[in-house]
Order: sequence, then C-alpha cells, then structure tokens
Amino acid sequence: MTAGTTPKQADLWSGTAAVCEGRVGQQSIWAVLYHQGDRLFGDALFADLFAKVGRRSVPPRIVATVMVLQRLQGLSDREAVEAFSFDARWKYACGGLAFDYPSFSHTVLVDMRARLAASARPERIFAVTVAAARRAGLVGVRRVLDSTPLYDAVATMDTVTLLGAAIRGLLKVAEEAVAAELRGVLASGDDYASLAKPQIDWDDQAARAALVDARARDAHAVLGVLQGRPLAAGVAEAVGLVAAVVGQDLEQASDGSFRIARRVAADRVISTVDPEARHGHKTSTRGFDGYKGHASVDPDSELVTATTATAGNLGDAAAAPGLLAELVDQVQGTPPAPTAASAAAGGPPAPTVYGDSAYGTGPLLASLLTAGIDPRVKIQAAVAPRGHFTKDQFHIDLAAGTVTCPAQRTAPILYNANPRHRHHGQASFGPACATCPLRGQCTSAQAGRTVTITAYEHELAAARARQADPVRAADYRATRPKVERKLAHLVRRRHGGRRVRVRGLGKVAADFNLLAAAVNLARLGVLGLHWTPSDGWAAA
Repeated sequence: MTAGTTPKQADLWSGTAAVCEGRVGQQSIWAVLYHQGDRLFGDALFADLFAKVGRRSVPPRIVATVMVLQRLQGLSDREAVEAFSFDARWKYACGGLAFDYPSFSHTVLVDMRARLAASARPERIFAVTVAAARRAGLVGVRRVLDSTPLYDAVATMDTVTLLGAAIRGLLKVAEEAVAAELRGVLASGDDYASLAKPQIDWDDQAARAALVDARARDAHAVLGVLQGRPLAAGVAEAVGLVAAVVGQDLEQASDGSFRIARRVAADRVISTVDPEARHGHKTSTRGFDGYKGHASVDPDSELVTATTATAGNLGDAAAAPGLLAELVDQVQGTPPAPTAASAAAGGPPAPTVYGDSAYGTGPLLASLLTAGIDPRVKIQAAVAPRGHFTKDQFHIDLAAGTVTCPAQRTAPILYNANPRHRHHGQASFGPACATCPLRGQCTSAQAGRTVTITAYEHELAAARARQADPVRAADYRATRPKVERKLAHLVRRRHGGRRVRVRGLGKVAADFNLLAAAVNLARLGVLGLHWTPSDGWAAA
C-alpha cells in the first residue's frame, strides 16, 4: 500500500473552509490544524510507513489529524470516524475538505497505530509539535515533572482466576501434542476450557482451600513437564506467566498443601489479559490498578516536552532520566534561545527541574548536577519513630568519616563492601548509648542508635540546605503546580484519559504520548503558533 495524497485545492463551493473559517476561533485547534497541518505532519512525514508501489491509502495527514482530534475528545475509533463523516470542523481541520469527501473504515486508525508502533519514529506526531514550539521560541530550559495514575482496561483477577487463566493460556498456545501431555498431568479434574468460576460452595472455607491447592498442584505439574525443554517464544511467555502467578500468591503449608499467602507481592501480576499492569499507589491510602503516565512540562509555555508510561508500582524518579533526556541534550548542545518569558525576566533562566518529593532521590540529584541542571525538587524531611532525634540532628562529616550525635559523642562510619547496597555505610553508637542522658530522646533499641549513610548522602544534605532558602521555596511554590493543571488537561476525559483504552505498556505509552500531542496542539493555538516565510515558526 502506498501513501495517499491529501487534496491541496479546496472546493470553493462545497469545501468546509468557507463555512468554518469565520465560525471557529482562530486560536482553536481546528484553525491550527487547518492552517498548519501540512507543515506539522503532512503526508511526507509518514512516507516511510508505506510501500513504493500498490494501491493508495487514506492520506496520512488526514488519518493523523483524525487521530489527534480523537485523543483530544476521548472518542473510540468508530466514534472518531463518525465525527469525521458528519462534523464539518473535522474535515476543515483535515485541510478544508469538501462536505462530501468520502469517509473511511475505523480499521484505518488501527492500521496507522500499528504502522507507527513498528516504525523507527513511533512518537513523530508528538515530536513535531515540540519541534515547532522550540523553533518558535516557546520552549525554554525549565521543566516540571509529575505523574498521574492511568487505570487499566481490564478486570483485576483474584488468585483462583489468575491460576485458571494462566493454565488455560498455556494450554491454548502449546502445540497439540504438548497440550495433550499437559492435560494428562492435570489432577484436579478441571480441563480449564471454561472461563466461568468453578462450581463450589464459595461460603465453605474448606472447599475454597481445596480448590486453591488443586489449581496450584496443576500449575506445578505443567511447569514440571516443560522444565528444561526448548520452548517457542509464545509458549515460554505463557510458562513464565504461570510461574509468576504461582510464585507471587501462594505458599506451602507445613502439611504440604498450597494456600494463598497473606501478603501482596511487590511486582504482582494482576491480570493475565494485561500482564504488564500492576497495583499502584498515588498516596499511602489511595491505590489503583494499571499504569502511570509521566510528563515533563515547560512551566513558561505550559507545553508538554516529553512523556512516558510505566507500570503502576514503579517510582516516579525511575522515569525521570527518560523525560529529561531532551533537556540534557539541549543544555549540553547550543545555548538556549531566549523565550518571551526569559526576555521579560531580563535574561535566559538557568536550566532547572522542579518536582515533588517523589523525585528527591540521590541518583536523580547527582545526575542533574552532573548535567549542569539546578534540581529544585522537594526532599523529604528526615523522620524518626516515637519522636526520637532525626538524622539531620546528627552531624555527619563525610570527609572525616564520622557522625556526631546530639550528645556530642562521635562514631566512625563503617562502609559496606558492596557500593550498591542500600546502606552505603553505618555509624553505630552501641555501648555509648547505655550511659547517655539523652538515650530516651534518641533510641529505644537495646543495641543503641545506628545512623545509616547512603551513597548520595552529600547530594541529599546539600539539597535539604538549598530548599531552606526562602527565595527558592517561593519559586518552587509558584512553578511546580503548573504541571498539575497540565495533567488535568490530559486526563479530563473519563475514557481515553484517566481510563486507558488499550492493553500493554507499549500501547499505553504510545496512546498517552499521542494525547500529549493533541493537548500541545490545542495549547499552540492559544499561543498563536503560525508560519512566516522569512522566520519560519513563530508565536503571537
């Protein structure tokens, strides 16, 4: 299939431009896509996705425009195609097409997403919005980071359902002879052909326990049959899922029976339909199932400069290096062009990153300082149980390798042989605590107080000292909340916003990235993005 070509000459009498031009706002996304769509993502941008010979596809610029509007409005594929068919604004945004321009099947959107995902530049629609904004002087060197929960599109499974679904999936992908061998070792009497829950008395605790034990033994039996064998990729993946489900939820009692463990595994698979979704926590009391969407935002223009998605149980700081890669490249490359905000402030600002306490980790602080970026991220205050002296009330002298307690007693820092260990070093006061008059305020441990030293103790201590500066604190309070508003724009739709529409981390990340592109285009309309032959991209 070859790439189609978007019509360049609008019909004066039947074109949508004549009707919409004076009726949609000039700062709306409709006007931006109509006037600048060919320059942003014309047909040539997608030429590598199509063959050189074959029948013509629906013009890629039209499909890309429909995808952007679809994400902005939270529509399904069928709803988006219907809107393109009957809403004049959609055809206007696609280049002022005629009212009777033919529609297309919703599967065209499915095909385009698949082509983009398999390409070398899957995020090209988002990338062109950032590139245009940067050339227009709208992207500076300050970034604000944050994340938002993305609820998965599947039902969270209990242990019994997980075991049954995992075994059923393995039997489905195995070759006929292997599947027959696996069925021969199933001792529970269940053939795992039905999706329905087993017909037992669910109020009978003994019956429930027997069911769990029977399914666990079936799972161990099929794993035992396949152990050590060379397996095809699909079978190996199914075997790994069975092993993960058995290992995360079950434990063996003293009598040899299997039972549900009274714990939740840190990386628990919650569904065999979407094995990459995880339990997550936005706060200590607020949980969710699914993924996290991460965004890096320019606080001056309020444009999203980078996105990614992770499993729901991954910490925010783990995604930060990927989000900030473009900023690091920008800082280490040519000097940043002055933006409107920096010109008003009297000069270009220093490269700065803002983030809440989830980003206040030693490795991230060290990497930002190495790159020449000012880390204005919140660092958690030191805490101690029962109101005891906190760590910051001890004087830690890294140069001398000592720690001095509030009672002015000093202990040496003994460093761990493993530099990657969480406790890089420890200072134990031991017997000195026995006769200390401040012991009751310091520790209740019989062995005395121990202070742990991390590998990034210097960076964390320096960051706590910096955030005490009232000027920096005021700048943080004025800047960081801007990312909250931008995330609210991204997830304001119930479906396709906070609730993902696809399964699998790769598809969720691509969908979130396309959503950011749509929100960026809407913001660029407000900022007056336009093209001039002499200067290229510019803002009002």
